[in-house]
Amino acid sequence: MAARFPEFPLADADKCVKCALCLPHCPTWRETLNEAESPRGRIALMQGFANGALELSSQLAAHLDHCLECRACEAVCPAEVPYGKLIDAAHTVLQTQGYRDSLLARMLAWSLIQPWRLRLVHNALWFSQKLGLSKLAGISQSLRRLNQLLPALRRPARHRERYPATGVSRGTVNLFLGCIAKLTEPQVSEAAITVLNAAGYDVRIPAAQTCCGAMDQHAGRRQRAGRLARANAAAFGENGDPVLSTASGCGATLNEYTALSDKSSAAKLAARHEDVARFLNRPGVLDGIRFEPWAATVVVHQPCTLRNVLKSDSDTLAVLCRIPELNIRALPASSGCCGAAGTYLINQPDMADRLGGKLADTIAQLQPVALVTSNVGCAMHLAAALTRAGHPVRVMHPLEVLAQQLPKPARV
Repeated sequence: MAARFPEFPLADADKCVKCALCLPHCPTWRETLNEAESPRGRIALMQGFANGALELSSQLAAHLDHCLECRACEAVCPAEVPYGKLIDAAHTVLQTQGYRDSLLARMLAWSLIQPWRLRLVHNALWFSQKLGLSKLAGISQSLRRLNQLLPALRRPARHRERYPATGVSRGTVNLFLGCIAKLTEPQVSEAAITVLNAAGYDVRIPAAQTCCGAMDQHAGRRQRAGRLARANAAAFGENGDPVLSTASGCGATLNEYTALSDKSSAAKLAARHEDVARFLNRPGVLDGIRFEPWAATVVVHQPCTLRNVLKSDSDTLAVLCRIPELNIRALPASSGCCGAAGTYLINQPDMADRLGGKLADTIAQLQPVALVTSNVGCAMHLAAALTRAGHPVRVMHPLEVLAQQLPKPARV
């Protein structure tokens, strides 16, 4: 039988033997106990519409849209089924057949794909918060939710092209800023620059860089995601210097640029990319820095993209262990996805809040001074969940912790 949608990688889906080893690791299956909300169930649905056995319907699309794309199933699959590739391809098919994600999510993705649009949105949001106009977001449930997730924004500012190392330079690294992270977590980029400079590295920030393309990739807008991949490849050039990301969601997409573009420049950028914690955990990179002690308990949340795609969760713990007297409590992998998952927290608020609420309760029981996470969406989502539960906890990026504990002369 000829494939109904030849662009869908049916051969990869057929690798799934339906063994069910993935089920206990799937957040939506654990919440619903519904096979259609499990990895093997969703793969069966994908196989069905790809080979013509099933018609596309709003119900089928909903089951696929409920997937968080945490890829915990992929990490434990004995058959090495590329689930992330499959669910992205399925969403591409859904896009061609007229199925769309929410209007707010589409508007958000559109507004972030060009630097000038991001600046426009940033200015608008900053002014609205400053003048108290953000209260008007209550006219829409989606806007009200977005307003509750946003932290207090800083006034928009531009970065310099280069930040020189402290003392003798050991080399140059490129810093990928991201779009949501640039908007909501400018202090993380500042912390990254401070720590990298203190370690002896010049930091280059190409002005022409743009959104990584993750939102378009996972929503099925493959062509636009590919254009963003090529734009970033051009912005960072081919000088061979490492490209470091601070937001794990962006990093996961940068790592897989070969799936979005067949241009060699995109593949070269993917090969140069590293999560910033992995780079800092290279032998010798931080050896010249003696961090100041911090006698505090912090809970470390490992985002799904860091654990299941970048596989850099151990690097985060290793660099934090350089801080004397810091009591580090890592959330177990069994805690599961927090429910943020890019635009999932907007498109699927009920499931997102169920997952976020459970994780917030677990975090609160550990009574930390701070929650440490390297994903901007997880940071906003968990901060909101902790506040709703009456457990406000400071949420920090690992680089913020490192920068805070640098010897005083090294701090900006």
